[in-house]
Amino acid sequence: MPDLHDVAELAAANGHLAVISTIRADGTVQASLVSAGVSTHPKTGRKVLALVAGGRVKLANLRARPTTTVTFHHRWNWITIEGTAELAGPDDTKLGLRPDELTALLRTIFTDAGGTHDDWPTYDRTMAQERRAAVLIQPTRIYSN
Repeated sequence: MPDLHDVAELAAANGHLAVISTIRADGTVQASLVSAGVSTHPKTGRKVLALVAGGRVKLANLRARPTTTVTFHHRWNWITIEGTAELAGPDDTKLGLRPDELTALLRTIFTDAGGTHDDWPTYDRTMAQERRAAVLIQPTRIYSN
């Protein structure tokens, strides 16, 4: 049975690009392409699938209906993670992160998803201005071909 270690390997093979699917209010699926990776939950210390999100629709869907599915692929190999998302951001304070903890979390997730940056203060300002949030997905099911 695949686990988050397998997710991390396939994510790295395809540049960390994945399709995330959320559920709209009318029950239909909204999907978008994101960069994601395996990271550490800031409160529990457990491994989770994580991404930084800024899309109004995606975040609104996850706030109302946190069940989500994320699929990575590389060539004909794929792996899917189903789970429940927790959000941490300027508009999502349930985890109780201080501003410096949120800044560090967003940076960590960005790098865990394959990102690099040569000007972290600009990155931090952009994340704050765009009100981006960390999406932490605790897997309930992982499967692949």
